[in-house]
Amino acid sequence: MTDIEPKRVGIIGAGYISAVYLKSNFPQFKIVACADAIPENANARAKEFGIRAMSVNDLLADPSIEVILNLTIPQSHVPVSKAAIEAGKHVYSEKPLGLSREEAQTLLDAAAAKEVRVGSAPDTFLGGGHQTVRKLMDEGAIGQPIGGAAFFMYGGPESWHPHPEFLYQRGAGPVYDMGPYYVTTLVNLLGPVKNVLSIGRNTSPKRTIGSGPRQGTEFTVEVLTYVSAILEFHSGAAVTFTVSFDVTGHNHPPIEIYGTAGSLQVPDPNFFGGNVRLIRTGGKWTDVAHTHSYGDGNHRGIGLADMAASMATRTPHRASGALAYHVLEVLQAIVTKAAGDTSFEIKSTCERPRPLGAIRPVPDFR
Repeated sequence: MTDIEPKRVGIIGAGYISAVYLKSNFPQFKIVACADAIPENANARAKEFGIRAMSVNDLLADPSIEVILNLTIPQSHVPVSKAAIEAGKHVYSEKPLGLSREEAQTLLDAAAAKEVRVGSAPDTFLGGGHQTVRKLMDEGAIGQPIGGAAFFMYGGPESWHPHPEFLYQRGAGPVYDMGPYYVTTLVNLLGPVKNVLSIGRNTSPKRTIGSGPRQGTEFTVEVLTYVSAILEFHSGAAVTFTVSFDVTGHNHPPIEIYGTAGSLQVPDPNFFGGNVRLIRTGGKWTDVAHTHSYGDGNHRGIGLADMAASMATRTPHRASGALAYHVLEVLQAIVTKAAGDTSFEIKSTCERPRPLGAIRPVPDFR
């Protein structure tokens, strides 16, 4: 699918992550402009990458721009995406899709009314490591999946991030910040989630910035920073998931999936590649070579490329609004139940994203 005219993309939110997308090299889309609430940020990115710097309003009004790549902070994801949709643009957003399922539903409703597409990160599940695991599971390498375990735990971003406050506000914290990678990967492998049980705590109500010009500045923590959950899937599998900004170190692999005939160790879902390991009944752990491309670097943007290709072929895209909405609802269930409200029920479902073809050196988006 490289012979189609690339979709013209404008970025809103010219912060750190914008450079990663601007360095991507997918022929399905072309980033032509960027905008930011702080014009200096847009001007700097535009100069660095040879694109246009525009105001947000001018970018939204430009009829030549077909897709908005929304790279704003989580609290702005839905307002910015809705403005793009109202302007008749397709939208691909950074994670999470919104702060709540109620907020995100208004976004999907607006997109349906305008007949435009919504896509959302993370797209790491389309990388070579995770597509290799998907292929193994689809081929029955571990038999019927029965459960698993997932862990993301470290000491928190304030040790290195010069402005970490937003990561401890509503819509962030370890669950909303890193949970999308893990839950999206699990849904790709096991299908949609049926129910959640969880507990959590806010270990340190105050944190201190550890680096940069504001080092030593104290700020308030508004979110749970240690959460342990059990995810029950419609497929019958049950996965324990622990996520924290409180833990000094641990030795757990990021994800393991257990089946009736074996187990799989899954690469870190924050990355596209990584080591895939398999053990079958009566055997030993063995490394499995990647069967898919895009497992050897940072390929953020593959989800946007797939959406652009799917627009041309009028087929569903994989990093879809429906998938992101379901993942968001699961994250909201984890946080809500960990905070003590056990009445929250998961109401949505979604299809497992279609696997990519095992074709090198480029993925098959068909």
